[in-house]
Amino acid sequence: MKASKLRLAVLFGGRSAEHEISLISARNVFESIDTNRYHLLSVGITREGEWFLLPDPTPYLSSGKLEDLRTKGGKPLALIPGAGKNAFIEISPPRYPVHPVDVVLPILHGPGGEDGTIQGLLDTALLPYVGAGVTGSAIGMDKDVMKRLLREGSLPVPHFVAIRREEFPHTKLEAICNNLGYPLFVKPASLGSSVGIRKANTIKEVRIALDNAFCYDTKVIIEEAVCGREIECSVLDGSPPSVSLPGEIRPRHEFYSYEAKYLDQEGAELIAPAALPENTIKKVQQLASRAFRVLCCEGMARVDFFIRENGEILFNEINTIPGFTNISMYPRLWKESGLPMHQLLDRLIENALEHHRVRSALKVSYQ
Repeated sequence: MKASKLRLAVLFGGRSAEHEISLISARNVFESIDTNRYHLLSVGITREGEWFLLPDPTPYLSSGKLEDLRTKGGKPLALIPGAGKNAFIEISPPRYPVHPVDVVLPILHGPGGEDGTIQGLLDTALLPYVGAGVTGSAIGMDKDVMKRLLREGSLPVPHFVAIRREEFPHTKLEAICNNLGYPLFVKPASLGSSVGIRKANTIKEVRIALDNAFCYDTKVIIEEAVCGREIECSVLDGSPPSVSLPGEIRPRHEFYSYEAKYLDQEGAELIAPAALPENTIKKVQQLASRAFRVLCCEGMARVDFFIRENGEILFNEINTIPGFTNISMYPRLWKESGLPMHQLLDRLIENALEHHRVRSALKVSYQ
């Protein structure tokens, strides 16, 4: 007897400055996934936070726009707490049809999708989903908390200072910057894709960069600029986690900015796998695995490092919903390591179902 297809809901878009990147990632997922194994439900989330079921997501993903879904074929959706497979319900009176779902794949980058909020909603609905849970997602999103936990776990990180918006006017900024040493990077604490990041060589440039970064977040970090190679690894959950061959980013801009990543086709050279000595590859993979566990991650993550000329390896950041575009390093490194995209998606979905099975078996009463 032929097995029935798994019903997979793919979430994309969202209320984030990384909205467009989410659409590009989702398009690549739809092009790569094995439709013989999955019945797909396409769920687009607008910048206003409304959810819509899309009978055909192709026009929206191709145009990079989710505007006017209410008037152009989108069916508004809601999620029912505790409903499990029947949690997705169409808000179309008088019928209110249910759209059964077995597992959810959030392709939502940045706040509202990668920070634990969507994960908490899916947990409340009792739905399995790909990727880290609430704790790992929230930690991975906040560069300040992330790096403090890594430092506590004896993983090497660059020197940095976090500043909250309300503290900014009273901060002894010159002393902080002189102590860290120029040049510096100023980054929103909870944002990805290099959005809002600027490099600063003077105190004046730091102040301008802080004003810009506070447009995106209420907490910002100032961090030493590390001179060295930028190395990335892809991680898949397991006991122990599986780690891909490392890759290398060589920006052709001043740093690996949003423009270098997504707007300039020649903005960076992406080398996969990276040319590194065997002992360095093993050390980077070990550190990636340790970071994955220290930061309470599940499912998947891309772990980024710097390697100085003297061989010192410093942790840069972790991304719990990495890009899935056709040039993104997470799927590309797995492909180089022998796991093509469609098989990678299978592994991630199987992992999500297993995590949900384990969590569902936990007691919810004291007896």
